[in-house]
Amino acid sequence: MNFDVQSLRWYIAVAEELHFARAAKTLNIARTRLSAAVIELETELGYSLFVPGASPTELTDRGSEFLQTARVMVAEEDELLRADASNEQSATLTVGFTEGVTPTKWTRIWSERFPDIALELIPTTADTQESSLRSGVIDVGFVRLPVDRNDLSVISLYEEVAVVIVPKDHPVAAFDRIAVTDLADEHLLQKPSAVPEWASIATEIADGTRLAPPQVNSHAELVEYVAAGLGIAVLPQSIARLHSRKDLVYRPIDGVAGSPIAIAWLVDKTTEEVEDFVGIVRGRSVRSSRGTPTPPTSAANRNNSAAKKKQQLAAKSSQPAKGARGSRKNPSGKRPRRP
Repeated sequence: MNFDVQSLRWYIAVAEELHFARAAKTLNIARTRLSAAVIELETELGYSLFVPGASPTELTDRGSEFLQTARVMVAEEDELLRADASNEQSATLTVGFTEGVTPTKWTRIWSERFPDIALELIPTTADTQESSLRSGVIDVGFVRLPVDRNDLSVISLYEEVAVVIVPKDHPVAAFDRIAVTDLADEHLLQKPSAVPEWASIATEIADGTRLAPPQVNSHAELVEYVAAGLGIAVLPQSIARLHSRKDLVYRPIDGVAGSPIAIAWLVDKTTEEVEDFVGIVRGRSVRSSRGTPTPPTSAANRNNSAAKKKQQLAAKSSQPAKGARGSRKNPSGKRPRRP
């Protein structure tokens, strides 16, 4: 049988975690999509890989046997991919981008300037962005701060506004902006540490009535809970826009810190390609020379320049002022005609 390698990877993740939700979070995919892939794989095999209805998740005997087969098949595929990569003539720069970042503008400029070096884009999350850098999965990445800066070069790029997401019929929807103090009586569907400004004035925390937030594996799930009317969510504006729906609105919050976006890479993996890409992101023009500092001006040059300026000023001061005595002037006040 010819199996889809991605499905095999997903199956292995579930088999090792023995928990569909945790595996889906690790893979950064929806749980429903993961379940559908496993069911499709079972249909193709003709037998169950997991014990139906078992809690916690449990492999069948044939599922345990197939796990070994799947690992071998994935390892063989990885070996083929490595061999193909080593045979490629052109280099590749792998760029990660955290949720909410759109790298299209920079990748377009890269393809114009460096057509012989392919760019591979890999989506990451706040949970995987740093590990992807340190493990070498990506060469450089757009990350959402904070990150552990140890061994990393990090350059801040911009800061996103924090917004609150509420149902369309929520009172907050009537305003263009909202102060965090106006959300004191709301129930936040995230950990209080995610929005410390809200936590410091939240009524439900002060009176001890706060309920534990639901277990959420993705921002898509979080938005679903908001749509169900179970509470509010506070996210960076780009992520709120990414998950926008007709039944929800988002409004900027005053009094809540923004979400900084930066570009980062390992210090000991600073290649020319990485420097070129960082230069593009920072707006370096095609004529800019990387790493070539402007030579300092010598003391003699500075003195010569100052002397020239003095001479120019002296020459200007010696010229008669406009309209001064002794200056030639047409008595009629009209401009003379050319002969």
